[in-house]
Amino acid sequence: MPVPVPAARLAAVRAAMGEAGVEALVLRPSPDSRFFGAFLGGAFLVVTQDVVAETADPAGVVPAGARRVGVDPEMRVRELFALAIEAELVPASSVLWPLRLRKEPYEVEAVGRAVAAAEGVLARARELAWFGATERAMAYRLRVLLAESGCEELLALRVAAGEHTARPAHVPGDRVINPGDALGVSVCGRWGGYCAEVAGVFAVAEPPEDFEAMYSVVLAAHRAGLAAVRPGVPVDEVARAVGEVIDGSGYGRFAAAHVGRGVGLGHDEGPWPGEDAVFEPGMVFCLEPAIYVPDLFGARVADVVVCGDDGPVPLGASPHALHVLDR
Repeated sequence: MPVPVPAARLAAVRAAMGEAGVEALVLRPSPDSRFFGAFLGGAFLVVTQDVVAETADPAGVVPAGARRVGVDPEMRVRELFALAIEAELVPASSVLWPLRLRKEPYEVEAVGRAVAAAEGVLARARELAWFGATERAMAYRLRVLLAESGCEELLALRVAAGEHTARPAHVPGDRVINPGDALGVSVCGRWGGYCAEVAGVFAVAEPPEDFEAMYSVVLAAHRAGLAAVRPGVPVDEVARAVGEVIDGSGYGRFAAAHVGRGVGLGHDEGPWPGEDAVFEPGMVFCLEPAIYVPDLFGARVADVVVCGDDGPVPLGASPHALHVLDR
């Protein structure tokens, strides 16, 4: 079945395929196939210099004698074996990810709508009764709010209380949430095909001792990282700016190594710090500085921002001030 794709996008893809020596792309349902506007129901998307088609039999569309074929990086092993394509298989990401770095204006708007939906979930979360509930129970309530918001796919959900906020990979458990606890809450999902993540930092009744001072450092690091999101600035500059603030505060050894990544059709895509990437207008970045003090508490801010012509343009509107829950 032929798939309509905007002419400029298709031309850019085919030019990149030619430069990479890739004669066909075979994509499964994934962010890469959504880049072509395809939402596949169990089929594959095949892109060649002549055809863009959905098919259950990619081998029948890939040009005969093709020597190099790009396959979706999310391809399952059984799918790879079933392709029956006699060619060198390489990741399609080598062709598509550079093209996905800069978002079109309509894509930026779509990410903005996703951010607004995620922020709406956290706003409603502030109205829930947290005292005496478990992390697991509150995570379930957030799942309901996400479903009501129109979230198409939940990608990550975090509810951490007290000392658990110092664990970046914490899974909500049976710990009861009590007055005096710090709370770390974040949601990451897909709305309208595009992804967003937001994180909120709360305190129950009153913040723990020294928590506000630590959180103020996270906010200062966030402001410094945000200022680095400008055209022509290396993406690594975000990590340097964030690290400089946290190191100067004395919390350096507790800083999260990961300060952000790109978001869009996927929740973890370029640009990434640590690569030879430079910010350009249209790049969308999730800035997420964090401090984790073992056995005490931690705090993380996640904010989606687009690099505009003149600097950073936050796509969210939620304030980052510490919110104290009264129930």
